Amino acid sequence: MTVLVELMGLEIPGRHGATPEEHERDQRFLYDLELELPEPRGDRLEETVDYRDVVGVVREVSATERQLLETLAVAVAEALMERFPLERARVRVRKPEVRLDAPVEWTAAIAERSRR
Repeated sequence: MTVLVELMGLEIPGRHGATPEEHERDQRFLYDLELELPEPRGDRLEETVDYRDVVGVVREVSATERQLLETLAVAVAEALMERFPLERARVRVRKPEVRLDAPVEWTAAIAERSRR
C-alpha cells in the first residue's frame, strides 16, 4: 500500500526562461507535487517525508538557472526521487508571469518519475 502526499501551489522564485531578460530577475514559479510513498507503519515523521525537506529540495533545484520549464520539472522530480524513498514523483511547474503574444494565465510542464 502507498500514500499520496500533495503540495500544491508551492511558490519558489527562480530565473528560468528562454530569453535573457528572464534570467536577470527572479520570477514566480508554482510547483504542484504529488509524492507517492510507502504507507507509514506508525505515526512518526521519519516514516514519511518532511514537507520542509521537500521544499528545500525544490529550492535547491530552482536555484540553478534553466531555459526550459520541462528540464526544470524533470530536475525536481529526479532530485525528489533521489532524496526520498518515493515510489513515484509527479511535478508540475507553472509559470504565471509568462509573456507571450497573446494573453495566457500560465504555462506549465509536467514530469513524472517512478521506481516501477
